[in-house]
Amino acid sequence: MICVSIYEPTAETCLDALKNLAFAEVRIDAMNAAIEDMGKIFAQPLTLIATFRPDKPGTPKGKTPDADTRKRFLMAAIDAGASYVDIEIESDSAYRRDIINRARSKGCKVIISFHNFCKTPEAKELASITSRCFSEGADIAKIACKVNSGRDSLRLLNILDRDDYRGRTVVVGMGVQGRVTRVAAPLLGSPFTFASLSDGKKTAEGQIEKGTLEQILQVLNDE
Repeated sequence: MICVSIYEPTAETCLDALKNLAFAEVRIDAMNAAIEDMGKIFAQPLTLIATFRPDKPGTPKGKTPDADTRKRFLMAAIDAGASYVDIEIESDSAYRRDIINRARSKGCKVIISFHNFCKTPEAKELASITSRCFSEGADIAKIACKVNSGRDSLRLLNILDRDDYRGRTVVVGMGVQGRVTRVAAPLLGSPFTFASLSDGKKTAEGQIEKGTLEQILQVLNDE
């Protein structure tokens, strides 16, 4: 399954980008939006992931939204009907607990995510991080790491070889050399993979455009 990552500056452009999609991640951190806009967006009859990153490479100092703001927006998205909410494993435990409790009460599944924008950790550390995601309450663990070599991609994909992780772990290799993971992961047990809406709408280095990824997966799945 392909999840299209939407990174739009306003609620209006976000809603426009969601047209004709079935599954998408809405990056709330990209938008200059009001709490009320979450009702418009997440009430759409789509499978939507609510994501509000605390920061990302290139974020100017002083521009990082505080945890209370992020929590209020994510809870509003959950209340409006988000199918999934994404919470960073590095976040404060009280922050995670409050959002998870709200998600459970609304039938919203919890993604707990880990990101390393510089490198892919060694296999033992990756296994420990994935296990921690589940122990912290994840329905789905998302492990996204910068890939600098083919061996990095292999280590990420090897996470999916564990029976207890299969079907509920998403692995993402960021960077050009990690693109193979975006194709291989859903074929090896990842419940979904991320794509961009178009070439000019990439939200991460190495992301593949939705139409192209659909064609590749169709060829690989054809008997």
